[in-house]
Amino acid sequence: MLVSQALILYRSDPSRDSLSIAMFYIIICAVLLVATVCIRVYCILPKPIVPERPKKSAENRTLAVFLGSGGHTSEMLALVSSLDFDRYFPRIYIISGDDTLSERKAAALEATKAASSHSTSKNSDAYTFLVIPRARKVHQSLLTTPFTALLSVIESFYHVALASSHQKGQFADVLVLNGPGTCLTLCLAVYLNKFFGLASPKMVYIESFARVQTLSLSGKLLRFLVDRFVVQWPQLLQDGKRGEYHGWLI
Repeated sequence: MLVSQALILYRSDPSRDSLSIAMFYIIICAVLLVATVCIRVYCILPKPIVPERPKKSAENRTLAVFLGSGGHTSEMLALVSSLDFDRYFPRIYIISGDDTLSERKAAALEATKAASSHSTSKNSDAYTFLVIPRARKVHQSLLTTPFTALLSVIESFYHVALASSHQKGQFADVLVLNGPGTCLTLCLAVYLNKFFGLASPKMVYIESFARVQTLSLSGKLLRFLVDRFVVQWPQLLQDGKRGEYHGWLI
């Protein structure tokens, strides 16, 4: 509609100067660009259906896990501890720059699993840590949050897209998210990958066990962006919107 109106105005006044003609083509290009971006984003959004459970495969799957610190880290490590470490190998633990406690807890879990295993989980390259800046620190001013969030997105995109493409071609097969706002920046980095047609991990968001009646802010923002959205309390899906419930996972 906007394009046709601009075309009518242009034809009705052929005496427009070169500046007006340039503005006309700028408007046309801007409209086409916005339309192209919107169509592309719509195409890469997850479909509003519950995907079928994939068949078991003997192939390894690279697993990336975001540790959101505190209780979020404890929940995520409890979930990861139940996985087959010989299948989900190697593993990438994503932590914030100042979260040394999560790093120690993840290393302790890996040591425990390695002590009880005689296979790949004992390899030195079985797991790595990836450090990214926090999107927003505790009690951080809202005025400075956009800058730290942007830095977190840039750093995440670097590791998810650029660094991975030079090293092994893909960051991970699966990215498991839970917790604070930094997981949103990881999601945005994955979407940048998808937008440009690069290899991207499947994203699974698992809502915290502590969220019984209402979703967390991260959950509300990521519900329609991730490939699988899982809750641990059935009442969280009473609104009939997208999500899965498989009981308690921790």
